[in-house]
Amino acid sequence: MFDLPVGQGPVHIALQMGPKLVRPVPAEVTEALLSAQITATAGERSGFQLAFDLTKNGIISRRLLPEGFFDPKTRLIVTVSVKGTSDVLFDGLVVRHEVGASNQPGHSTLTVTGEDLTLLMDLEERTSRYPNLPPSERVLAILRRYSEYGIRPDVYTEKVAQPPHQDLRVHYQTGTDLQYVTELARANGYTFYLEPGPNPGQSSARWGPEIRLGIRQHALNVNMDANSTVDQLTFAYDGTAREEPQARWQNPETRQSDLLPQPSISPLRPPLGKRPTPALKRRTLSGTAKHQREQAEAELLARAAVSADVVSGSGSLDVIRHGYILQPRQLVGVRGSGRAYDGDYFVKSVTHNLRPGSYQQNFTLSREGLEARSDYVRP
Repeated sequence: MFDLPVGQGPVHIALQMGPKLVRPVPAEVTEALLSAQITATAGERSGFQLAFDLTKNGIISRRLLPEGFFDPKTRLIVTVSVKGTSDVLFDGLVVRHEVGASNQPGHSTLTVTGEDLTLLMDLEERTSRYPNLPPSERVLAILRRYSEYGIRPDVYTEKVAQPPHQDLRVHYQTGTDLQYVTELARANGYTFYLEPGPNPGQSSARWGPEIRLGIRQHALNVNMDANSTVDQLTFAYDGTAREEPQARWQNPETRQSDLLPQPSISPLRPPLGKRPTPALKRRTLSGTAKHQREQAEAELLARAAVSADVVSGSGSLDVIRHGYILQPRQLVGVRGSGRAYDGDYFVKSVTHNLRPGSYQQNFTLSREGLEARSDYVRP
């Protein structure tokens, strides 16, 4: 365990490493940790970079590095405790390490870089067939291959039901498991990612809609004098981001091609803003005419939902001053930014930056409209 005396309370960082089953690293390793940067983004693979002091006669350079302790595919779990509450920030694999040797004492460093456990799903291409299985059942079949790493499926059925028709078409996977699962998620307006925790060695594999309902995290306060918890917060409204997709479907019996009706995106993206924003662009989806009607409707809904977020925010905060670790891929409220931009947001990404005496987070937020839908924002 490694103490970083920060602000009014210590931040504890625990590192665990191993080939598959992990165990706490030697105390000399945590004492040599100079900095840690961990990034988690909605719909993308998470990553980390750790920097260690590479003392000439230390245990890292003398024994651990030559014996393969930091070799690629070594599993690494990072746990942080703030004011007694533990949170697993990362569970992944080392993919690379670099040594920076210096003539000046104390300036040699070891930098270790890695990615989350979805890397395991991206190492081998395979060809598999999934007869009579809808997309969610195919995802479950794939995720079961990785249960030995503590990965638990958190899979949701599709918003547009797509019953399989083996007599018409058998679905094939060509490529890696990660490519296929991600492709199925995008085709249904879903997201796929691994959420580490709640205990070290466990991860939840979410294949479903983004979390835009439920309990909000503690609010980000800006421009509120002593109650401010955010150092800076910048908002933008991009009017060209939202698209109105159009899709045609051809009836195989009549050969008649019709334009599918515009779907409501609320099942995938419950509105967070009071004033919706219009779509300035109109796009035609290709290839939908020959699909099953349900599949074409799912693609139309997915495209409309993905482009809906035209309002974005970015900023940074001090975790100790804020009092809580901001979690990515969940909801949070904003206070103090004015009538147009106050209210609830989806936390799209968070980058944790930890150094001795400092725990900062950089974050990005998004939603589809302006103004808060409610006068109340959770403090």
